[in-house]
Amino acid sequence: MDAAMGSPVSPIVANLYMEQLEQSALASYSGTVPSHWFRYVDDTLVKIKKSELEPFFDHINSVDTNIKFTQEGTDDNKLPFLDCLVKIQGDGTLSTSVYRKATHTDQYLLFDSHHPLIHKLGVIKTLYHRAETIPSTEEAKSVEREHLKSALGTCGYKDWTFQKALKPRKDPSPPTQASTTSSSTS
Repeated sequence: MDAAMGSPVSPIVANLYMEQLEQSALASYSGTVPSHWFRYVDDTLVKIKKSELEPFFDHINSVDTNIKFTQEGTDDNKLPFLDCLVKIQGDGTLSTSVYRKATHTDQYLLFDSHHPLIHKLGVIKTLYHRAETIPSTEEAKSVEREHLKSALGTCGYKDWTFQKALKPRKDPSPPTQASTTSSSTS
């Protein structure tokens, strides 16, 4: 089945197909399957025994001749996956920090551009949300926040914009009893 490039249904069809392909590959592999398998679109992070790496790689690439997986190993016990840099610690645990490709330029929406203020504040909120959720240690979170403050400062963001964007939102008051009950008339 073909799905047209750019069609809204194409990513759904591709995801469903990849799920089926993965299940088939894992079920038909005669060795020890990966203990962890994480995929987002076309990026997959797999934890597998070293002795199984090449046989499994050959197997998964034989399941469908139109789908070819590539592999990237760790470098200094680190592996990028999406926006994360996953590091294998000395005790075997994993830690994460924000990952940027070598070609990343830290160019974000310039503050003096003709965009609504809410869009600029959204840049801050989004990047700070990532800084709070991806890094697994407080030290890595702090390093990321400092990096963002510097990068966004270069793009013209002032201290007040960070304060405004990161100000805790007031939750709307809970509904009153009168607003939660309904009445009916005949």
